[in-house]
Amino acid sequence: MRALIARNGSVIVEEVATPQPARNELLIKVTSAGINAADLLQARGHYPPPAGFDPERLGLEFAGEVIEAGSSELSFQPGQFVMGVTGGGAHAEFLTAPASACIPVPASIDPMTAGGFPEAAFTALDALIIQANLSIGDRLLVHGALGGVGTAAVQLGALLGAEVVAVVRNHEQDTRALSLGARNSVTPDEISSSGPYDVILELVSGENLATNMNALATNGRIVVIGVGSGAKTQIDLRLLMGKRGTLRASTLRARSWEEKALLASRVEHHLLSHLATGAYRILVEEQFNLADGAEAYDRFSKPGKFGKIILTTE
Repeated sequence: MRALIARNGSVIVEEVATPQPARNELLIKVTSAGINAADLLQARGHYPPPAGFDPERLGLEFAGEVIEAGSSELSFQPGQFVMGVTGGGAHAEFLTAPASACIPVPASIDPMTAGGFPEAAFTALDALIIQANLSIGDRLLVHGALGGVGTAAVQLGALLGAEVVAVVRNHEQDTRALSLGARNSVTPDEISSSGPYDVILELVSGENLATNMNALATNGRIVVIGVGSGAKTQIDLRLLMGKRGTLRASTLRARSWEEKALLASRVEHHLLSHLATGAYRILVEEQFNLADGAEAYDRFSKPGKFGKIILTTE
């Protein structure tokens, strides 16, 4: 089968062995798979995958058709379409994954775009519901609101009944933010004066933490899930203490299959019906064939995306 390989700082297409499913696993023919920041970092040699995954193989999320089930007792069987997250190897024609960590692709969703759903949705749900305990009526500030995870977080926050404020580069992007369910949008320079916020989702840079704490409400929560523009900063902890604030951080990729299965169950419960009805949308900036993987990664590295860059295998 064909797969995308990271080698010497480049992304190439290479023939590799087709995997075989264990008893608890599914063999999935990938129809689509999103590109994420962790993939780009890995391709550049800066983010090795978790133990047990080939360091050259790329891809964290997938959607596709079940070709073979390791057991007839598994919840999914050949012919069904599923999606999920993995530690690596999703940018390929086939992959294996535990059935318990997969969720069904709704019949109303095109499998050619469904691969852009799992990573962003799983990450946003974990951050907002599990980490931040976002509640109805909370004010939520989302950094990087027009990227893959950002668009997921804005939509999920609105569905949960929060007042969502999106951080955009400039106000020419306001319409896009509002179309996702944001109540308002602000530029980075306007954050401090636009608070207070009960929950702040940091997707961009550790350097934003000082501004975030200035804008945080009493008993507010900051959750850091991305630092693509810088991981280091200095903060005055007295400000966080004075606001009785909480600072949390999380990653998804290195979690065990058991943890991913639990999260998959929560995503299925909270979001799948909204995805099926169109209340939650998969935002796709551009699609590329697997054969054009290097070009797709180059496009992902450039700013100005509204949603996901997706690879397809057909």
